[in-house]
Amino acid sequence: MSDEEHHFESKADAGASKTYPQQAGTIRKNGYIVIKSRPCKVVEVSTSKTGKHGHAKCHFVGIDIFSGKKLEDIVPSSHNCDVPHVNRTDYQLIDISEDGFVSLLTENGNTKDDLRLPTDETLLTQVNC
Repeated sequence: MSDEEHHFESKADAGASKTYPQQAGTIRKNGYIVIKSRPCKVVEVSTSKTGKHGHAKCHFVGIDIFSGKKLEDIVPSSHNCDVPHVNRTDYQLIDISEDGFVSLLTENGNTKDDLRLPTDETLLTQVNC
């Protein structure tokens, strides 16, 4: 063994994955799945029986959690699907400042003041202020 030190330089990201694998047959309605590279909430699941030489297949219908678009996918029930890590946090609105920043109350009683209202007119009409 040599006494010299080895230094490794890594350009890789040390962050956690945005998805995790889950067997298609275990994904249920109201769960989450990635369909066509988009995170979706599952609104309908149907499973077909196995064919003479094939696997049972799961038909997923999901709603994109960001755009609201309906997406569908068919996957063999024994194969793995990507499932997104989904975190939902509810806040209570305290105040809206003149410059468009909102003051929100978190569940533990702290305030969050770094969120700005959207400047797009169509989004502003959807936010009931």
